[in-house]
Amino acid sequence: MPSSDPRGRPAGAVFRGLGAFAAAGLIAALALPENARSADDAQLLSQGKALFTGGAAPPCGLCHTLKDAGTAGAIGPPLDEIQPDAARVATALRNGIGAMPSYKATLKEEQILALARYVAKASGGAK
Repeated sequence: MPSSDPRGRPAGAVFRGLGAFAAAGLIAALALPENARSADDAQLLSQGKALFTGGAAPPCGLCHTLKDAGTAGAIGPPLDEIQPDAARVATALRNGIGAMPSYKATLKEEQILALARYVAKASGGAK
């Protein structure tokens, strides 16, 4: 009989929604020593900041204020005030929201996750 999680889902079902690469990265990161995870997180945050300030098209900072990024956009909500968590940012990036376009056609999933992690951490939304 196949193994299942406490909710009765087949083993691995929890990770299907993340995509193979994201799930593999998450599993690998959990297996790393603390100092290696810190270095990986710093690299992820650096990539996210680069995407926020100009790597994404249009750049996030064009519309959003985020003190850490030095941006003062006035179209979208000020991220330092709403302090979104990474899941909320990733959902907005994939689907768009209000005047914000979807980035799923222009950013890879790994880039969306890096950008979401950066915004959550920089705005204070990461708990």
